[in-house]
Amino acid sequence: MAGNGVASIGECMIELSGQAGPNWRMGFAGDTFNTLWALHALSGDRPATYVSAFGDDPFSQGQIAFFAENGIGIGESPVISGARPGLYAITLTGAERSFTYWRGDAAARQLASDPAALAKNLENQALVYFSGITLAILEDTARKKLLAAVAKARAAGSLVAFDPNYRPRLWYSREAAQAAILDALAVADIALPTFPDEQMLFGDTEPQATAQRLGKLVGEVVVKNGEEPALIAEKGALQPVPAVHVAAPVDTTGAGDSFNGGYLAARLAGHAPAEAVLRAHRVAAAVVQVRGALAPFETLRAAFGD
Repeated sequence: MAGNGVASIGECMIELSGQAGPNWRMGFAGDTFNTLWALHALSGDRPATYVSAFGDDPFSQGQIAFFAENGIGIGESPVISGARPGLYAITLTGAERSFTYWRGDAAARQLASDPAALAKNLENQALVYFSGITLAILEDTARKKLLAAVAKARAAGSLVAFDPNYRPRLWYSREAAQAAILDALAVADIALPTFPDEQMLFGDTEPQATAQRLGKLVGEVVVKNGEEPALIAEKGALQPVPAVHVAAPVDTTGAGDSFNGGYLAARLAGHAPAEAVLRAHRVAAAVVQVRGALAPFETLRAAFGD
C-alpha cells in the first residue's frame, strides 16, 4: 500500500546563474529536483525524498545539506567515493535562457547502481516522479533497473508521474530516446509532456496530436506549451486551460518543472485536473519572475493558493 511521501528520481546539479561580469551565483537545481522543490513546498507535511546518487566531495556534501535544510531527504541513495555532481551554467538573453553543461561523469549516472536501495527509496510513496532526463543519463541496463523499480512501486499502489523532457544532446539517437520514453510511459499514470519537445521527438504537428497520442498510452495527460494553453487529455476528452500571462518575465528557468510540481501537488490534494492546471499555471508564472530555477517556498505557496 502506498504511503504519504513523494519521491523524485534524477540528477540535481550545481547551478551557476545570475551572471554579471565575472560573478556568478551558485545553487543546486535539475529538472526533477526543481519539480520536487515545488511539490514539497505545496504538499504540506508529506515526506520528500530525492532519489539519486551523490559524491563524497564538498559540493555533494553541500548539496545534501541544502536538501536537508529545506526538508528534503535522500533516503537510501548511494554516496559514491570519488564521485561528484554535474554542473551547468545559465546564460540569459532577456528572460530566455540557454545552458552549458559539465556532467559526463556525474554521480547521478549511478543512481541505479544499487537496485535494492533504489527499490527501498520508492517503497510506500504516494507519488513517484521521474523524467526523460532521468532516463537519458543512464546506460541501458541501469535504465531497465530503474523502470523495473518504478513498475514495482506502481504495482504496490504508488501514483507514477513522468515528464518526457526530451533533450537531444543527452541521447545518442532520436530512436533510442523514443524507445526509452515509450517504455517509461508504459509504467506511468500521469504524463506531463511539453509540446515543442514532443514535436521534435515524435513529429507531432500540434498539441492536440500530442494529447491524443499520449492519451492512448497514459490515463492522464497534460501537454504544456509555454504561454499557450495547457491541454488536458483524460478519458478520451481534451480540455484546454489558458496559461497566466507574465508581462515582464525575469528568467524562465524551471517554469515547466515548477508547473509539474504545482500540478502534482494539486492532484495529491484531491483537485480535479482542470483546477490543478490552473494552480500549476500560477506557480509557473511566479517562478518566471525570480532568477534561477528555485523560487522561495513562500512565493510558490502564495501563487498556488489555499
